[in-house]
Amino acid sequence: MVKAEAVHKSFGRLEVLRGIDLEVSPKEVMCMIGPSGSGKSTFLRCINHLEKIDAGRLSVDGELVGYRQRGDKLYELGDAEVCQKRSEIGMVFQRFNLFPHMTALDNVTEAPIRVKGESRAGAVERGRKLLERVGLAEKVDAYPNQLSGGQQQRVAIARALAMQPKLMLFDEPTSALDPELVGEVLDVMRGLAEDGMTMVVVTHEMGFAREVGDSLVFMDGGVVVEAGKPRDVLSNPQHERTRSFLSKVL
Repeated sequence: MVKAEAVHKSFGRLEVLRGIDLEVSPKEVMCMIGPSGSGKSTFLRCINHLEKIDAGRLSVDGELVGYRQRGDKLYELGDAEVCQKRSEIGMVFQRFNLFPHMTALDNVTEAPIRVKGESRAGAVERGRKLLERVGLAEKVDAYPNQLSGGQQQRVAIARALAMQPKLMLFDEPTSALDPELVGEVLDVMRGLAEDGMTMVVVTHEMGFAREVGDSLVFMDGGVVVEAGKPRDVLSNPQHERTRSFLSKVL
C-alpha cells in the first residue's frame, strides 16, 4: 500500500529524511516511534504530499505520490489531481483541527459533500453511522468547544473515515490529550485495525504498538534505525540507539 524508496527531504540546510526505505502492506498497521525531530511526522506528511520529497520515490497503492512518470522523467501533478489523490488518504493530526463553527456531524459531512460531490442525505446518513462507530452517536449536534479532547479526536477520526480512504495516517493522535482520555481514542484505532484498515501510526503509546501493530519502526536522525515485529523490537532491540531510547520511555 505504501512504498518508500530512498526518500529524502530537507528544509533549507536541515536534512530531515535521509534515505527512507519502507513498505506497508494492505491491512498492515505500522507504528513509528522515535525522539522528537527524528523525521516521523515529516515522513507521514510526505505520504499524502503535504510535503514534497526532494529525492527518491514514494508511492501509495502502486501510484507515485504527487508525480506522474513518463519515460524516465517525473512530472508533478497539478493541484486538483494532488487533492483528488489526497482524498483517498485519511490523516488525523495531533491537534484535532475541527471547524469550530460546525457541529460534529457537519465536520464529518463537509468533505464528502464538497470534495466528492456526495448528496447531503447520503453524507449525513453515513456521518451519523461513523459518529456512532466512534462512540459519539449522542454528540452529532455538539460543537467542538462542547466536547472533550478525546471526543474531538474521535470526531476527527470519523471525519477522515467519511472520505472512505484506502489508508489512514495518524500523527501522534493522543499526545495532546489528558491521560485519562487516551484510551477512548486508542480503542477506536484498535477497532479500525481489526476491521482491516491499513494504518501508519506515529505514536508514543508503546502498549498500543505492541498489541495492535504488525510492524514497528524506530527512527532517529532522519533514518530508520531498526524495524521489525513490535514485540521483538520492544523486548529485544538490536541497536544501542534503540535500547537507549526505549530505556527512557518504557
